[in-house]
Amino acid sequence: MNASELIGRRVSIEAPATIANLGAGYDCLGLAVDLTLRVTIEARAADAQSREVSLTVAGEGAGELPADRSNRLVVALEEGLAALGAEGADRLSWTVDMSNEIPLERGLGSSAAATVAGIVAACGLVGRALDPATAIRLATRIEGHPDNVAPALLGGLTASIVLDERVESIRIEPPQDVVVVAWIPERRLATSEMRRVLPDTVPRADAVANLARVAVGIAALSAGWSNGLAFLAEDRLHEPYRAAAYPELPAIVAAARDAGAIGACLAGSGSTVAAFVAATGPVDDVGAAMEAASSALGLPGRLVNLRPQPIGAHGVEVD
Repeated sequence: MNASELIGRRVSIEAPATIANLGAGYDCLGLAVDLTLRVTIEARAADAQSREVSLTVAGEGAGELPADRSNRLVVALEEGLAALGAEGADRLSWTVDMSNEIPLERGLGSSAAATVAGIVAACGLVGRALDPATAIRLATRIEGHPDNVAPALLGGLTASIVLDERVESIRIEPPQDVVVVAWIPERRLATSEMRRVLPDTVPRADAVANLARVAVGIAALSAGWSNGLAFLAEDRLHEPYRAAAYPELPAIVAAARDAGAIGACLAGSGSTVAAFVAATGPVDDVGAAMEAASSALGLPGRLVNLRPQPIGAHGVEVD
């Protein structure tokens, strides 16, 4: 297909927010949750002087996201089109309308949602899907890691591994009897900066502890036991080191656990703290405890109750 055949086509895509790591599953586990990025993309004709991106953003990221081809959504869109054999996509102009509920730089996968939305939009415009393995491999190459992009694509809870030139992602049904109580601070934390604080080596005992927690936690969740989150949501590989750059983290996590959460952890590289609470349990108490701990430490933010999202990125309208 030549890209000129796409002119005038329009597609709308929804992609979910995601929580990476879930504590012990560093760079390999992720959970989709029900905050949404929705984008509508239209292909327009352009010449060499007028190739452009017209971007409108409502919600998170308004006035901040680049309105050019460096925008992560557009990068993924054009790479997705290339993977589908649509030649010359970089010679088109794009109109992008975005409605975004996912805060930026808070550990809720805003970048991954944009990447996945761009790839799924490419499939919608062409009218042909990439196979899941190719889509995840492409999204991982753009994003750098599969922990957020896999649940954004597949929905639910995913475990992923990068093996040479391929990415393997396994999806399991997320627990539906759990509320994710998310404390979203105003403070932003860049993923690149939060990775720099991590050591190159860790004690063997810490590595073994994390391996055991991931193995038992995923086995429990696969068996339908939501309390498996209690095993996952304690980490010894990254959260203790990231607390040096985010000193309020241990107190907020402890407050959530003391108030009755199944478990609590840093969402991705932060700054959101996610507490997992039985839907029939002390949801309000956990939220109040997290908010009180943050307030006492002078860390303003907001509280949002989320649910695991079983559905990944998908088209909602194609013209």
